[in-house]
Amino acid sequence: MLAETICSAVSAAGLGIAAVTAYRRRFLTATRIAAYSLVPVGLVMTGVVEWLSGIVFQPSVWIGFGLLGLAWVLLATTRAVERRRSGGERGSARAARGGAAREAVAPAASAPSLGTGAGARTGSAPSAAAPPAEDFSDIEAILKKHGI
Repeated sequence: MLAETICSAVSAAGLGIAAVTAYRRRFLTATRIAAYSLVPVGLVMTGVVEWLSGIVFQPSVWIGFGLLGLAWVLLATTRAVERRRSGGERGSARAARGGAAREAVAPAASAPSLGTGAGARTGSAPSAAAPPAEDFSDIEAILKKHGI
């Protein structure tokens, strides 16, 4: 009963504000305010307010929400533990593979020598896909101009 009274009062206040807004010749805004102010009365008349108040004041409903929350926490915890376990095993396997790959290369080798290009295998000239050596003279000139 109290919820219905409050919703009716809110709707009446909204309609009053809409009337004042319409008096100021802002009809589009007044129509929008009137539409929003009719929503609480519509909810009361359809029974939604009574249904919601029945849910809020029943202890069994709150126990049900608590059980749903507990279930969610348990599922999230098991997923986190599962990811941590599988992530640790994957990480150690990657480290073992990465260590073996690093040992196969000579310690003084540079990064470009790690790749196996077509030119390196056949001994022929580098292919056209290889980028040409870059000329940094224009960049050096700009840096010198700015005193860097």
